[in-house]
Parts: sequence; structure tokens; C-alpha cells
Amino acid sequence: MRYKDISGKEIVDVNHGSRLGILGQTDLEINEKTGQIESFILPNYKWFGLKKEGDETTIHWNSIQKIGKDMIMIELDSK
Repeated sequence: MRYKDISGKEIVDVNHGSRLGILGQTDLEINEKTGQIESFILPNYKWFGLKKEGDETTIHWNSIQKIGKDMIMIELDSK
């Protein structure tokens, strides 16, 4: 799968039914040795789209449950 195939999809937490962001508005953590994506780093936002500096959510690649036509469904670790 290529990045262009998953870019622009909504990221949704299946446990809470919450929208976390859109892939493409995220940073990627990439393993320098293998070139594989290890995680997505999503900025968290306050009301009205104002960014809360330094606050972010990390989604590990193994948290992905399903990549569909319009969205990526993930299951975040319960803590």
C-alpha cells in the first residue's frame, strides 16, 4: 500500500466512535532502517480549531483495525 492510497482518510477510534483527524494532517514516525511507518502523530485541537501546543496523540501502526475506502479505523490502547 502506498501513502497516497491512505492519505486524506479520516482516522476514527472504533472504541469511542470519535474522529481523531485526517491522515495527511499528521506527522509520521518512520523506522529509519526499514522505511516502514511505525506510527501517526496527530495534533490535538481545542474548540474553534485552535492548536493546543505540545499536545498530541500517537497512533501505532499495529492499532489499525481496518483501512476502508473513506476511513482508517483504529483501536487505541485503553489506559
